[in-house]
Amino acid sequence: MEMYTREENATTVQDDPKAKDLLRGAFERTARWQPDFNGFQADLRINVDGKETKGTVTVKNSKDVTVNIADEDLKKWAQNQIGMIATHRGPRSFEESDGKYALTLEGDDSHPMGQRVTINGDGMGSWYRVKDNRITQINRKMPYVAFTINVEDSAVTQDQKYLTTRYTVYYFSPKDGSLTNVESFSDTHTRIGASDLPATRRIISYENNAIVTKTLTFDNHTML
Repeated sequence: MEMYTREENATTVQDDPKAKDLLRGAFERTARWQPDFNGFQADLRINVDGKETKGTVTVKNSKDVTVNIADEDLKKWAQNQIGMIATHRGPRSFEESDGKYALTLEGDDSHPMGQRVTINGDGMGSWYRVKDNRITQINRKMPYVAFTINVEDSAVTQDQKYLTTRYTVYYFSPKDGSLTNVESFSDTHTRIGASDLPATRRIISYENNAIVTKTLTFDNHTML
């Protein structure tokens, strides 16, 4: 899965206070790094179907991730993956993220994944499902790809926040809706001071007519 940028578009849709409260509740129960988080350094091991590469990584924020390994293609892939982790974990307020859009409810809460919340005006036709104070599903559509993320499992941190540990991404053609790929993510974390930092990430995907398993392993974390 690659990083993406959401752009706010004008909309005449009015906020539904119930939708706002529902999504705010899930947002506030989601684990993020603390507001004074300055980043971390760690040793990094990347394993692609049994071939291991060692290096280091420095993470300051989602736009400042430096991976030091010789393989340029693998470096770019790792920086994208770690940048995504930093994007999802970075400190921000509800008003700075989904709260700045007009939110509405669709249907009821009988769906197994929970109530549908539509994010109007984000330029990606985004909508979520929320159940038990957790975002359980994310849907977005862009000109080159559409995807659905199903959150399958989460841990509860020392701060009593939900931290996703397992999710699957389904990729679709935006033209005809056909399935183009599936990626399965499994994450573990380690507590350093007041921060829950990435310890491992495993990704199973379909590439070049084969099932490929990649892992990122972070060791010897040092806070910046």
